[in-house]
Amino acid sequence: MSPRQHPNWGAGDQAEQHYLVEPRHLAGGGDIRHVTEFLRASGWTDRSVTGGPLVFDRADHLVRVVYDPIEHPNGQHPGGWHIQGQATATEAAWRVTFTRQTPVEIVAGFTDALTRDRSAHAPNPWSPLQQQQWETERDQHFTAISPDRNAWLQFHQNEPGQAHWWAGARTEHGRTWDAVFSSTTPMHLIENFSAALADPQPAMRPRGHVPPSKWIQVTSVSVRPSELSAWQQARITAARATTWGRNSWAAARARTRKPAPARPYAASGGARTR
Repeated sequence: MSPRQHPNWGAGDQAEQHYLVEPRHLAGGGDIRHVTEFLRASGWTDRSVTGGPLVFDRADHLVRVVYDPIEHPNGQHPGGWHIQGQATATEAAWRVTFTRQTPVEIVAGFTDALTRDRSAHAPNPWSPLQQQQWETERDQHFTAISPDRNAWLQFHQNEPGQAHWWAGARTEHGRTWDAVFSSTTPMHLIENFSAALADPQPAMRPRGHVPPSKWIQVTSVSVRPSELSAWQQARITAARATTWGRNSWAAARARTRKPAPARPYAASGGARTR
């Protein structure tokens, strides 16, 4: 992206001021469509109702993603993202929450993984953090802390059988967001989250949406609306292509699957007919 305006830009595609914010864990919430439109393009069913929270169900009905910006009075459901996985024959039920100011790029690290097949490698949530020089501390809980010491991922265990994963970030004004994962959350999903959390790439925010903090670095860039649309569409196109490929493979496999050979008819008395 160049901060200089290209001479061929038309009046309807004038450059607009945006900012690259780093570290990304202090970039603020961002546009939730970064998450929801990817789910839609991946074949998830939108069950949202007018005036209510956004609700998306996976095709197998085993996972639901909800975005509700309203914090409910009982305090049990803070405003933000609520993700729930149903129990299966091989996995227990699980639950995850992200508060509203969790950067959408980090939320997407988790939700995008819900649309893909699980990798065959053994997951390790700490590995992406260690690769980016996050420090690890082991006391009552095991914790990884970002190089600026303003973000963390922790496996929090009060006593045997009572544990959860906790992540978050803070500025000089206090804690900005939290993410809580039940102890039964599939480990590969937490690994994808930690990879997005530690990603050194900055997050882009439009003017007026940059958090007020002296702990962030911003780079001013001029971006055309058509460029933003093209980048967003590339992400959607990738999701659709992956979904189409998966569905096509499943359909082809179903067509080529041969039925079991018919058993020969046995007449009464045990004689087999030709």
